[in-house]
Amino acid sequence: MRSIKVVAMIIALLGASMLSAQASDALQTQQRQSQGGRAQQPELRSGTSRETGRARSQARLVEDVRRRLVTLPYYDVFDWLEFKLSEDGTAVTLLGQVVRPTTKSDAEARVKDIEGVERVINQIEVLPLSPNDDRVRIALYRAIYNYDSPLFRYATRTVPPIHIIVRNGRATLKGVVATETDSQLANVAARGVPGVFEVTNELRVEKREAR
Repeated sequence: MRSIKVVAMIIALLGASMLSAQASDALQTQQRQSQGGRAQQPELRSGTSRETGRARSQARLVEDVRRRLVTLPYYDVFDWLEFKLSEDGTAVTLLGQVVRPTTKSDAEARVKDIEGVERVINQIEVLPLSPNDDRVRIALYRAIYNYDSPLFRYATRTVPPIHIIVRNGRATLKGVVATETDSQLANVAARGVPGVFEVTNELRVEKREAR
């Protein structure tokens, strides 16, 4: 009688094991069908890798465009260039203001030469010829970068970071300075120049000063 009970228990255990295995197989089949037959985790890893690679590629492209623009032969403190990239990085939009028409055309030619760039949209503005604006540019430069100015240290760079854009007697200061104090000093110096009708301060600050 006892042996019959043991056999019955073994049969019951085997049946439960088979049912569990069948249920597990069914669950795995449903998961494969819902996921299109592909494992989810490797796909996520692959997607993350692609996104990381795309971000690195975009960063390299941004640096390449920036380097080519700031090293243009006649790009100087009286010009300002910016750019935007399309989401896929194949199109570059050039923006800003320049004094010479050749700077505009040279900027487009340089960016077109970058591998992977298929289209360049050149929206750079060439500032109008004006002897008065030329005089104002020189006066502003001297007021901001003069040897006795607290901003003179910026003048020693290849391209000084405070750019002076003048159009019809109106000046805009663009670029990056180290502190908010430097931004205010540049603004005050520019406003004190005779013949300047208006000054717009668009300088960005690298860091905030401790208070």
